[in-house]
Amino acid sequence: MRTAYGVETVRAAERELMARLPEGALMQRAAAGLAAACAELLGRVYGTRVVLLVGSGDNGGDALYAGARLARRGAGVAAVLLAPERTHAGGLTALRRAGGTAVAAAAAEELILRAGLVVDGIVGIGGKGGLRPEAAGLAAVVARSRAAVVAVDLPSGVEADTGEVRGAAVRADLTVTFGTHKPGLLIDPAREYAGSVRLVDIGLELPGAAALEALQDVDVARLLPVPSAESDKYRRGVVGIAAGSSRYPGAGVLAVAGALRGGAGAVRYVGPAKDEVLARFPETLVSEGGPRKAGRVQAWVVGPGVGDDAGAVAEVLAEEVPVLVDADGLRLADRDAVRGRTAPTLMTPHAGEAAALLGVRREEVEAGRLAAVRELAAAYRATVLLKGSTTLVAADGGGEAVRVNATGTPWLATAGSGDVLSGLAGSLLASGLDGRDAGSVAAYLHGLAGRFAAEGAPTVAHEVAGQLGAAWRGVFPPTRPTR
Repeated sequence: MRTAYGVETVRAAERELMARLPEGALMQRAAAGLAAACAELLGRVYGTRVVLLVGSGDNGGDALYAGARLARRGAGVAAVLLAPERTHAGGLTALRRAGGTAVAAAAAEELILRAGLVVDGIVGIGGKGGLRPEAAGLAAVVARSRAAVVAVDLPSGVEADTGEVRGAAVRADLTVTFGTHKPGLLIDPAREYAGSVRLVDIGLELPGAAALEALQDVDVARLLPVPSAESDKYRRGVVGIAAGSSRYPGAGVLAVAGALRGGAGAVRYVGPAKDEVLARFPETLVSEGGPRKAGRVQAWVVGPGVGDDAGAVAEVLAEEVPVLVDADGLRLADRDAVRGRTAPTLMTPHAGEAAALLGVRREEVEAGRLAAVRELAAAYRATVLLKGSTTLVAADGGGEAVRVNATGTPWLATAGSGDVLSGLAGSLLASGLDGRDAGSVAAYLHGLAGRFAAEGAPTVAHEVAGQLGAAWRGVFPPTRPTR
């Protein structure tokens, strides 16, 4: 599992480690990893022009020491000092001894435009509020250049703890981060500024409770429900789908498509799209009545395409089983009814729906995704899956790390894709996963399926559903025996 820790936790771990090491040893570890990553990106160091953008903090020191290592290998290295009187003295001395030079920010433009590599060491992980004017001007020059850009620990101008970008920021091709990932490296919009991310181990000892975590294949494989020899369709779980309408029958079909491939043993459908569902998926158990007459289920999915059928939403929320609420159901669900539920609730809004539920503009949610998903989870006492380029899953209470998923592709931004995700996550709820696990595992598989379906070209939702089996199989090691 990939984990990310907040700024204060990282700083405390750094202080503890520095107390046990010789002075400057920790910075040398970071600089060595940074220089190695720069050299690998360049391919050939000798003769390369390298520009270091150096602020007053430790990131500037890391950049200077790394620049000294590159200079000793034959690179022409120039350091642009944004705060000359507060530049890391040891790092600057090391750079000059290795043959590097230092210039003021006013003389930087030509150097940057001629450089093969720019190292961003302007602001450290404590930076907030975007870059100041002088640094912002340098970032604009870097953006016009053809140089490869490497950020030290975090691109300058993005916020480490939140992933927010509140002003000008450096866009990196590679971010070399130390000790642990920071939340901003995994959450948009900041993630888009980080480029590829390389983690350098500098020996930090971090606590068990991370601020953010991202599942990997092995984690998903461990969580996925796999039937045993004693399993039957009812022991594997039955998921109910209350979705679709005469106007949006496809929503019911697509939610069922996701549910059938989600690990539950059976899918019950209630709603106006029963004929369309049966025509496409004859294995579905269809009920003529509402949710109360559908028969026993272990979890419900309600909302995709239901239009204004508030009665179906209210019926499902009254059931004492896990419930996933999506799409129209989010608009129709009574907040007090959701808050008063004793069984788990998983809500799956996109940014626009989350904004409506919070009473803010969509742009506010998109700019502060981590804050929004936490606020929604607390407001509804539910687990919330906030869909987007980096999907976030937060449980009520704040005691567990928020999960982030980035397996998807921009081609998943297509009509009906969310309905497939809802059915898949609901099926995982019915098979016994809790809301946080069901949401994050579903997002992971859905993202992989989207990649498989698209293969770099437009895709549609039913093709994504068709690739869920391949995504499921893909997370298991090839040597895993088949049950």
